[in-house]
Amino acid sequence: MSDTPGLPAPPPAGTSALPAGTYDGDTVFVTGGGTGLGKAIALEFARLGASIVVASRDPEHLAAGRAAIEAVGAEVDVVECDIRDADAVAAAFEAAEDRFGLPRVLVNNAAANFPSPAEDLSPNAWRTVVDITLNGTFLVGREFARRHLAIGSPASIVNVGASYAWTGGPGFAHSAAAKAGVKNLVETLAVEWGPYGIQVNGLVPGLFPHEDMTDDIRGSLDRIHDKDPLQPAMRVGERQELGWAATFLASPYARFISGHTLVVDGANWQRRTLTNPPVTTVRDQLGRAAFLLED
Repeated sequence: MSDTPGLPAPPPAGTSALPAGTYDGDTVFVTGGGTGLGKAIALEFARLGASIVVASRDPEHLAAGRAAIEAVGAEVDVVECDIRDADAVAAAFEAAEDRFGLPRVLVNNAAANFPSPAEDLSPNAWRTVVDITLNGTFLVGREFARRHLAIGSPASIVNVGASYAWTGGPGFAHSAAAKAGVKNLVETLAVEWGPYGIQVNGLVPGLFPHEDMTDDIRGSLDRIHDKDPLQPAMRVGERQELGWAATFLASPYARFISGHTLVVDGANWQRRTLTNPPVTTVRDQLGRAAFLLED
């Protein structure tokens, strides 16, 4: 019996969950794939033989993504793209096709988020998060699917979601509402596009510490000296575990899985206690003063 509590640690980073060459000849298009969890997902596809196209608005993120993919010996191209702009999305796919041919896999990872009490959200803040997270996911998925529908080729879409699409997300009303829409897109589009050979699935990460976390989330984690006992698994996730899940969902071994959202969080989102702790308002958790209407 192990002396370490909780779920066992995964195999080390750099190993793969599927046979070598599973994605030989395939191109994978990853939005927000230059840093953080998007990069971790892209790397696992690259290790299995895929050519990678990284899309991002940020030139520094694009450079970071290119360097990481090249370091594992895979082919990579990067495209600057604002996923809120349908014309920019179409241009990004044109560039991808010119370099590698039509991508067979799309990972919709790009999103926007920051914590705020709902009453403090400006209309612009609300629109920005919903526009990137929900509208951007739809626009990229739509462009990808239209190109496959036009030529009758099979394809796979993986939309990165969030568990508060089911539970609600106090402090994240904008993001939770948008991610609920992303989850519904998985279920709706899987039915619409399944007859044409296009899978659509969702992937929900739990706590996977990474370099692209927002300052507020990083600050919250840094204030907790030991995060492991706060998880049912007694540990946080290793980024390659999320990448392995993504490569499985889009692989030939998962072709009968569609319309499903896979949560990779060590059961954290299903955690319940026998007695509830005292309620702390979102304003108190964020250190905000009492709300006052401005004159």
